[in-house]
Amino acid sequence: MSRPIISITEAALAKLIELRADEADADQLGLRLAIASGPGEDFRYDLSFDEYLKAAFTDEVRTHTGGEGASIKVIIPADDAERLLDATLDYTDSQGLVIRNPNRPEAPTVEGLVRDDELSAEIEAMVAADVNPALAAHGGFVTFMGHDGEGTVYMTMGGGCHGCSMSKMTMLEGVQTMLSEALPAVERVRDLTDHSTGSNPYYS
Repeated sequence: MSRPIISITEAALAKLIELRADEADADQLGLRLAIASGPGEDFRYDLSFDEYLKAAFTDEVRTHTGGEGASIKVIIPADDAERLLDATLDYTDSQGLVIRNPNRPEAPTVEGLVRDDELSAEIEAMVAADVNPALAAHGGFVTFMGHDGEGTVYMTMGGGCHGCSMSKMTMLEGVQTMLSEALPAVERVRDLTDHSTGSNPYYS
């Protein structure tokens, strides 16, 4: 990948350079940006300043330059590069640093669930075409985990639905209704999300 993996707005770049100026040896520091969440969890990010000359050989290092010529190097671990491709790092006074990532976490494999049959393909297609667009208004999305072959579909919820007090109702009433009305083989939806880990996705 020769092009930037993640875009940085002028506001975010200015804030990063301001924060870096308070660090010792600031001119040797870049921004290390890594995904800290586990498989199937909504993306959480670890942002820290690190010496870019000591970056691992496998790390992706890119230079981002602002309109006034100020620049910063961004260090991304190789394993996270694809999952951050086309994301944007922005900054506002009200939200702080925030990453807008169009990518979705990979669903973990859950033992005993089916994900590779015709019904799974139909569910995946409906989630992409109907369910997630409906949830997008609330900043959320669901990820299909599999089904048990007996009418129960398992999902996790991310984005604005993760940790939301209304998420269980949204899942059981909204998503279940959409799927069961369109797919007779789907009788119920179960939520596998650990909502205790839901948090504000912004970084200040």
